[in-house]
Amino acid sequence: MVHLGGRIKKLREARGMSQEALAGRLGVSRPTVSFIENGSRKVTAEELKKVSDLFGVRVEALFDESKEPRVFVRETGAEYRKAEPGIRIDVPRRNLEKFKEVLLYILNKVGAKSNVGETVIYKLLFFIDFDYYERYEEQMIGATYMKNKYGPTPLEFQRVVEDMIRDEEVVKVSDRYFEYPQTKYLPCRGPDLSLLSAGEKDVIDGVLDRLSDMNAARISEYSHNDVPWLTTEEGGIIPYEAVFYRTPAYSARKDDIGAGVP
Repeated sequence: MVHLGGRIKKLREARGMSQEALAGRLGVSRPTVSFIENGSRKVTAEELKKVSDLFGVRVEALFDESKEPRVFVRETGAEYRKAEPGIRIDVPRRNLEKFKEVLLYILNKVGAKSNVGETVIYKLLFFIDFDYYERYEEQMIGATYMKNKYGPTPLEFQRVVEDMIRDEEVVKVSDRYFEYPQTKYLPCRGPDLSLLSAGEKDVIDGVLDRLSDMNAARISEYSHNDVPWLTTEEGGIIPYEAVFYRTPAYSARKDDIGAGVP
């Protein structure tokens, strides 16, 4: 079993973050991060909370990887059986393909903007998914979003991006946005527009027009005032049905479009 330090290292590397960048977020030196990762230095409670918030992982999952939500892709027609404890996210293959095309659509439109890193993409996906559900009462991607300090986090994202990097559909770039480390994704191809309906493209374009100029801090703060996020416990899965209780400022219904432009 991977020890706590090794788990932190795995999460850091999966997000393209250097030891120096993680040290800055934790308020410690780079050698201290190295000691933590090799198991020769214990992690304080305050540092655990910061790591949990930074990577969108519950504290208990840092100690026991089986407690972290796991993403499984189910082929068309295959039967789903829950084989292990913990949160299992079962993703039909068609949803995975839709996720990829929506992400490529976003990246081709706004991925080159200096402010659009991984955190901003998380929030754009959240508002695309939840706005579409509110307007049409059906899911576009149907991703699973967890509530954490920095706003909604799509739990399927890392699995999807790993597949796309392997298939050379996107490239992952470690960058900086002002003084902060930033993970960016750049598209290697355009989206297959035949897989996106006119209504889906309309919702995506609306979200990008409203929110894609926000930096990570601003869009995270913006997401914190949306009813689905407000009504979910920390570390919980955000329910789609909460969109029907949104305030007019956040509503995606046709007669309210544009009302929430900050």
